[in-house]
Amino acid sequence: MTMDIYEDIKKGEKGAWVSICAYLLLSTLKLASGWVFSSEALLADGFNNVTDIVASVAVLIGLRISRRPPDANHPYGHLRAETVAALLASFIMATVGLQVGQAAIRNLWNGHYEVPEMAAGWVAIAAAAAMFGVYAFNVRLARRIRSQALMAAAQDNRSDAIVSIGAAVGIFGAGLGWPWLDAVAAVVVALLILKTAWDIFWSATRDLTDGFDVKQLMTLRGVVERTEGVREIKDIRARIHGSTVLVDVIVTVDPSLSLIESHSISDTVEMRLRRKHDILNVHVHVEPGENEA
Repeated sequence: MTMDIYEDIKKGEKGAWVSICAYLLLSTLKLASGWVFSSEALLADGFNNVTDIVASVAVLIGLRISRRPPDANHPYGHLRAETVAALLASFIMATVGLQVGQAAIRNLWNGHYEVPEMAAGWVAIAAAAAMFGVYAFNVRLARRIRSQALMAAAQDNRSDAIVSIGAAVGIFGAGLGWPWLDAVAAVVVALLILKTAWDIFWSATRDLTDGFDVKQLMTLRGVVERTEGVREIKDIRARIHGSTVLVDVIVTVDPSLSLIESHSISDTVEMRLRRKHDILNVHVHVEPGENEA
């Protein structure tokens, strides 16, 4: 494990703090504006952001835990705390999506419509613009440091921006004579939130159960096969560990090679995987191949 990984995780904490600060500010603004301008959509959006504060704190805690060095109980370190944090964030997002959808469907069924002041719509638009800015910041940072937890937080930021746009559509539509549009927009937004939650949940559970993309594994296999001195790959496996990839590969080499020469081939495999695919953790087991006739 290199210090660069822990430095990247530390950078990821900045993204979590940006989300927390943005949610604190926007939830206060939305709740106050929703009450003053009589907008149920904006109030719901505000309560949604209050829940997002909890999700962002969970991501921050996960990043903090993942920075802990390996110990007797965790010889590979604590990097999977990131994935657990992403999983928790998906549960929180799904809960919010179900609540938003349930309330909207209930209002549609009961025919309960309310016409808010148009100022509430402009507050929602401003909030959406702010959250798209936070999303852009976090998604760039998450890709740069390869952080699952921060990417989950970024997707949550994007969902919140869409929620605010949906709230604005409903508010403006209600003001133009379509009071039912508020509830319809809320249902669509709820489905988008649930879709994002499902994507994060699927990715996190796949990584926690050591799943790995087959196409990516074949790409890594090709790099090893093309390494000079490698005769055959007897086995290759890979798994996600937090923001890193762990690769285990068994290769055969010329049986007449010395230990030093075989070890050199092993080092070359590790170097090529690091240079071409930024794989920092590779375990290469070398076995003697059959003598050629």
